[in-house]
Amino acid sequence: MKKIGLISDTHGYLDDAVFKYFDDRDEIWHAGDFGNIELADKLANFRPLKGVYGNIDGKDIRQVYPEHLRFKCENVDVWMTHIGGYPGKYSPKVKPDIYTKPPQLFIAGHSHILKVIYDQKIECLHINPGAAGKQGWHKKRTLIRFCISDNKIHTLDAIELADR
Repeated sequence: MKKIGLISDTHGYLDDAVFKYFDDRDEIWHAGDFGNIELADKLANFRPLKGVYGNIDGKDIRQVYPEHLRFKCENVDVWMTHIGGYPGKYSPKVKPDIYTKPPQLFIAGHSHILKVIYDQKIECLHINPGAAGKQGWHKKRTLIRFCISDNKIHTLDAIELADR
């Protein structure tokens, strides 16, 4: 079993509470818009980090983190990208592949809206952890914790950190 801490859209701000909520996690996944490499390094020094760059990330982040990351966690096929859209409204960059080679878990950031949706058409769980940073129009800063065992995604907690 892997315990995952999922975060996105930090935009250079990292709340100390993230470390409390991710203290028992095996890995941290960041769905883009880190804001700066120092923030990414701080997370990576705390727990193993997987991440993708977002539209506001500069060359420093883009040299380390890809635009799309597809990998296996336990026996779950995971695809993480920053601008991915939602079931029925996937972004043009992911649309061709998500319908022909769907993952079991699709993670995207960008919208600053926390959403967990099961896409029945492609049998895929979509997660957007919302925004953990202070930049943007969201009202609450959020993150998600969940577990993956074998081929099951379970024990999902949506966490509100505080007001933006």
